[in-house]
Amino acid sequence: MAGKIKNYYAGGNTARGFYNLYDSNLQGLERLFILKGGPGTGKSSLMKKIGQEWVEKGYNIEFLHCSSDNQSIDGVIIPALKVGLVDGTAPHVIEPKAPGAVEEYINLGEAWNSRALNRQKNVIQKLTNQISQSFQKAYATFKEALEIHDDWEKIYINSMNFKKADQLTNKLIDSFFGKIKLNKTPDVRHRFLGAATPQGAVDYVPNLTEEIPKRYFIKGRPGSGKSTMLKKLAAAGEERGIDVEVYHCGFDPHSLDMVIFRELGVAIFDSTAPHEYFPSRDGDEIIDMYEILIEPGTDELFADFISNIAEKYKNKMTEATSYLAKAKSLHDELEEIYVAAMDFSVVEKIHARIAGEINDLAASKVL
Repeated sequence: MAGKIKNYYAGGNTARGFYNLYDSNLQGLERLFILKGGPGTGKSSLMKKIGQEWVEKGYNIEFLHCSSDNQSIDGVIIPALKVGLVDGTAPHVIEPKAPGAVEEYINLGEAWNSRALNRQKNVIQKLTNQISQSFQKAYATFKEALEIHDDWEKIYINSMNFKKADQLTNKLIDSFFGKIKLNKTPDVRHRFLGAATPQGAVDYVPNLTEEIPKRYFIKGRPGSGKSTMLKKLAAAGEERGIDVEVYHCGFDPHSLDMVIFRELGVAIFDSTAPHEYFPSRDGDEIIDMYEILIEPGTDELFADFISNIAEKYKNKMTEATSYLAKAKSLHDELEEIYVAAMDFSVVEKIHARIAGEINDLAASKVL
């Protein structure tokens, strides 16, 4: 029987620049292959191939998706073997903790024709600079969108009943954990459930929650306390020794969008746009923060202001996404240059060596 694939992002294009949560997801690995090499050198394809091989052997794997390219991955982890492969090129530079013993650099640049690339060095440098500029424009525009969003939030923060917010949070803490206190150090992972990508916002909520019996869908408005409540729930679970998956917002990584307590079979997440979902099975429940916590009539009282600010926010997000799309288009041009200079038979040999080592590790774990 095939294993399951868990999909998430460990890095994101955010209002605070490129934000990296790799270390949290690579912790505990006993072997980590860090792939180096330019665009188009086959890093993503190699990782996908390794992942698929182990899924077909019945192992669960994790795909760390690329926020800058909807078709690529930045990493693959095989938790049962404590093995991972990750793209170690900028912007997700991985610093090894125990070089050689745990981490090993794999240079796919061995497979390229340096002379051919040297002939194109001016074009490569120009494209690289243009890509960097496009990302900087995207980050600056996301930052402008966040400032607009902050103004949007103030409407609801000023109309919020904080006492009721605390009561709701405490009620959920009691409901989730009761008197549970586990005598272990909890495994806490920080991730993104989704990301701002060249094709707009993408998320993996259905995949991440598909095996969770009890799902809470938080509804509400910007500033209605969703992220604050999630932070308190995550902290309460961690205090009790419960493993926690903490999913940050792909737009503002200082906010949370979802918390999963897999041991308890509970997931609770911000189910508003751009990751809006509705109950679809037994065990699903809505928590409406606007209805419970916000002064009735707030939407109506500030209707014109909200309409105006929502439009401004939408326009800035569209503009920022266009810069990501431009960066992707330029990156595709750069990839073509590298692909033309690659000897993929060398990449196949590298794949065979890595696959062989993982097989040996799996065999030693069985013994």
